[in-house]
Amino acid sequence: MTDADLWLIGIAWRLDRLQWVPTDVLNDLVQRDGSCMWQSADGLLDEELTDRGLAARLCVGCPVQDECLELELRTAGEDTVGVWGALSDEDRRDLHWHWLQRGERWSKP
Repeated sequence: MTDADLWLIGIAWRLDRLQWVPTDVLNDLVQRDGSCMWQSADGLLDEELTDRGLAARLCVGCPVQDECLELELRTAGEDTVGVWGALSDEDRRDLHWHWLQRGERWSKP
C-alpha cells in the first residue's frame, strides 16, 4: 500500500460521516456555502497551475469541501471532471474505489 493509497483511504473514512445525508441536502449545502459559488476563479485561470494546484487554491478555506466531494462522488462517480471537494478529477477517480469500499450510501427510497 502506497502513501497515496493511505491518503485516499483517510479521505474516504472522513466522508463516512456524510454517508446518510440525502443528496439533495448535500447539493443545497454546497450551493449555499461553497466558496466557489461566491468567488471568481478568473485570476486563478490566468496562472499556470496543475489541476491539483487549482483545486487547492480554489477551495482553500471552503467550509463544505467534504460535502462537495461526497456529492460529486455520488453523482459523477468515476466520470468526475473539474474541481470538486478540493481535489483534482484524477485524485477523485483514484479516491472513488476507496470510497465505494466504505459501504453503502444514502439513496432515494
